[in-house]
Amino acid sequence: MTSVTNLGFPRIGARRELKRALESHWRGETDAAQLQATAAGLRARHWKLQREAGVDLPPSNDFSLYDHVLDTAFLFDAIPERYRALAERDPLAAYFAMARGLQKPGIDLHALEMTKWFDTNYHYLVPELHAGQRFALRGDKPLAEYREARALGIETRPVLLGPVSFLLLSKTTDGSHPLDLLDALLPVYAQLLAALKDAGAQWVQLDEPVLVQDLDDAARAAFERAYAHLAEAPHPDILLATYFGALDDNLALAAALPVQGLHVDLVRAPEQLDAVLRALPAGRVLSLGLVDGRNIWRNPLDNALILARYARGHRGDGPLWLAPSCSLLHCPVDLTLEKKLDAELRGWLAFSRQKLDELRLLADALDGHAGTEAALAQAREAVEARRRSPRVHNAAVKARVAALTAADATRATPHAQRLPLQAAALRLPPFPTTTIGSFPQTLEVREARARNKAGKLADADYEAFLERQTEQCVREQERIGLDVLVHGEFERNDMVEYFGEQLDGFAFTGNGWVQSYGSRCVKPPLIYGDVSRPAPMTVRWSHYAQSLTDKPMKGMLTGPVTVLQWSFVRDDQERAQTCRQIALALRDEVNDLEAAGIAAIQIDEPALREGLPLRRAQWPAYLGWAVEAFRISASGVGDATQIHTHMCYAQFNDIIDSVAALDADVISIETSRSRMELLDAFARFDYPNQVGPGVYDIHSPRVPDRSEMVDLLRKAAEVLPAQKLWVNPDCGLKTRGWAETRAALTALVEAAREMRGEAFAA
Repeated sequence: MTSVTNLGFPRIGARRELKRALESHWRGETDAAQLQATAAGLRARHWKLQREAGVDLPPSNDFSLYDHVLDTAFLFDAIPERYRALAERDPLAAYFAMARGLQKPGIDLHALEMTKWFDTNYHYLVPELHAGQRFALRGDKPLAEYREARALGIETRPVLLGPVSFLLLSKTTDGSHPLDLLDALLPVYAQLLAALKDAGAQWVQLDEPVLVQDLDDAARAAFERAYAHLAEAPHPDILLATYFGALDDNLALAAALPVQGLHVDLVRAPEQLDAVLRALPAGRVLSLGLVDGRNIWRNPLDNALILARYARGHRGDGPLWLAPSCSLLHCPVDLTLEKKLDAELRGWLAFSRQKLDELRLLADALDGHAGTEAALAQAREAVEARRRSPRVHNAAVKARVAALTAADATRATPHAQRLPLQAAALRLPPFPTTTIGSFPQTLEVREARARNKAGKLADADYEAFLERQTEQCVREQERIGLDVLVHGEFERNDMVEYFGEQLDGFAFTGNGWVQSYGSRCVKPPLIYGDVSRPAPMTVRWSHYAQSLTDKPMKGMLTGPVTVLQWSFVRDDQERAQTCRQIALALRDEVNDLEAAGIAAIQIDEPALREGLPLRRAQWPAYLGWAVEAFRISASGVGDATQIHTHMCYAQFNDIIDSVAALDADVISIETSRSRMELLDAFARFDYPNQVGPGVYDIHSPRVPDRSEMVDLLRKAAEVLPAQKLWVNPDCGLKTRGWAETRAALTALVEAAREMRGEAFAA
């Protein structure tokens, strides 16, 4: 009999219940017990939902109050010294301080660095380790959640981030190698596995996603040593889980490890099945990732069934499990909540709950259960209906992409020649100050948007409201003393959704929420068809804001790669083609902004690094079309128009040449959590254009003072010429309040002025 399992379920709740509980707790409105009660209720609901969907062995310990990598660090007592005293007094407060920072009388704690989880838009907290680090079990979260499920009558498979991936995803603060700590870490893992076995757990899932990346000899040896050690102690059966790609040259290593099961991703890499079947020892469980855990389209079940039957034919009676390709963390919860989505589009989709139904159907069909053919035929027709739908295809868009030439992706002159023209147009001081774009989205702003959307606030009244908000924002920036202003983006709900709502080829859900980090949830658009721009999207608000001030106003757009990466993208054509379509739509917008008198235009690309394939051999092809798409969007303007871009929470060292190839006149980057470490890449490469290193962390509620920002700017000035440096926060300010925003930006302007005095005193 074929088993259905799951690698992980969304944590936030179908209606973002966890987000609301977290933010209520952070505001001091609810205590820890109330937060934990909400969390327990969500876990119970999700276990029951999975069992009702036919999942034989759902996961436990896949739930997190903030981030599973942070959970792992906390569980093994990898708590940096600055949080240790707080952790002893109040573990939950210390946990959130590591995630968000903490600032109150007598306490000023920086948050851990945050970066992207492989090639997804999920952000994880980077553990800080050091030579001689000691590990110990702190708390019993995996055990407690396993017991919670058992009390409900549900047997689960506890999920842990594997020891090698945990170390390789961490950073050290002293230059040592994280894998040097493996021998200190393994006894604690073994202790936990033994405790899970004693508690009755039959299986445990160890996630080792780094196995789909390029590994050096040290990492391979670490895997061999780690799993040999774990095999010697009592433990539940171990499912080694890999996802996001093929094992390729790491297959022999994974197959030889002394574990009882192996999960492989056959959505990203169906071609690996033959090799996996040859390599896997007899009797070992094979878990097939057959439905897409990262996208929302109904799966082509005929194709998945062919793979499953092929595996069954080669393994005979060997144990076979069917599962999503990866954790469903990256998908919305339940399609049945989408009451307003039109019937045709709805018929093309499957959210997490529906993906589990697909897996149950596949398992029943594989086992020859009666009645599955009708359901398979219905699924087949839904996939085919999408393929042939006329709303998917636009011949004019395809023709425009086909007509692109190299000239469409090239500015008329090099940056060095553009620079004096831009300086004359903008008339900025040294260390010019600006922000990344958005200003606080207050409750008043969100309520006005919701009322307008519900028809309770007339369009004219809403427009007048937005004009008042925009003018107040412009005046506030003038009072603070910023040099290049923004309009504040009060009309925008999300940096991708806002644009998708105005582009053809996009659709939107009402409850398609996924977690980006902590309580931050996003509702990615669905790119179902060819993309075009029927009308200007941002010109009205940028032009209005510019009319209010003599200072330069920066137009704000989301770049083509980021729109692509942060959407659920159609899977019936190459992503590169969809990206070029988006780039052409944005090119039209950039040109219209320039025509409206906007002299600086920012095209954000925080997802450029995120989209990088996990194998280096595939990097050149991706970077080729990703850089081309950005340049298509930006290259229609004149030399005097200054193009900005923004990137955050990514390592740039290994793609710095491609970042330079974007040919943006100014790039702003996140550097505050890393204390300017990311600037080293720009210095070693001799980055030719201008750089705005973020001098404070907007994802933390703490407000840095002027001296802290000056210190960071001095570090920046040690590696980059002063004339290349801009001064800005590390990201947009929409999630912050006005009081902290004013205080932080006032300190930012003061820091810039102090730097001008230091750098140009002579």
